Parts: sequence; structure tokens; C-alpha cells
Amino acid sequence: MSGSGTKQDPWELTTAPGTSAYAMYRDEAADPPALVCQVGSTKLMYDLRAIDDLHAMLVAAGDWVPLGAADEKKDASPGSVEAWGRAADNPVGGWYGLRKGYRGRFGMYLPPLLEELGLVELEHNPRNNRVRALSSSAPSVHR
Repeated sequence: MSGSGTKQDPWELTTAPGTSAYAMYRDEAADPPALVCQVGSTKLMYDLRAIDDLHAMLVAAGDWVPLGAADEKKDASPGSVEAWGRAADNPVGGWYGLRKGYRGRFGMYLPPLLEELGLVELEHNPRNNRVRALSSSAPSVHR
């Protein structure tokens, strides 16, 4: 594993196509507890429970789910991880992204983290990647 997920020792990740590097770490002192994603000078923040919630959704899906990464102002592809990460019927009732204007790209940055944590299988094609759960019995990784 590339890091322990703390600010001092973040997970060092790359997007599914392998074209962009970024770092993520847990900020459990934030309200709500957050997953901080540092992409160059840009900081995105997602609700920390996204790790467990996304894994549970993928387990329930039982098959490959397209990533569908999109900026906040663009529509997400129906049935994608991105669409689920902003859907009114997901466990948080909307956006997992916490920073207005930077709430999108859930489908780009979360699946590689779940792969790093051993929770999912992720495709690494130039475009149109998909993800699926490896196990329904993985423990919570953020508690």
C-alpha cells in the first residue's frame, strides 16, 4: 500500500487510466469527517463514509459499474459511480463531495482508492473504465 491515509502519509494514487497522480488522506476531525483529495494545487473533499458506502453499493450491484467521472456542473452518466455519488437516493441523500464547486469527479478519484484498499477490481483502459466489488465482507477501512 502506498501510504497509511494520514495527512503526513497520504495514499499516493493515479486515476484509472494512469494519466494523473493525486494523494488522498482521512481528516477525521473535519465536520463531517472527510476524505481529502489533493490534485496538484486543487483540494477536493468527500464525505469519509463514501469509502464504505461506495463499496456497499458495488457489492449490491454485483457486476461492473462504469465510473462516469464528471465535473460538478456536468451531468453524470446514468448508472455510473459518478451518478450514484450525487444521487438523492444514495445513503447521504445527495453529493458526497463537500466543497461547493468541487463536488464532482467522485467517479474519478474514489475507485482507485478502493482498489488500493483491496476492496474493488478496477479497469485501467484509456477511457470508459469500470469497477466492481471484490468482496462483501471487507471491514470498514476508516474507523
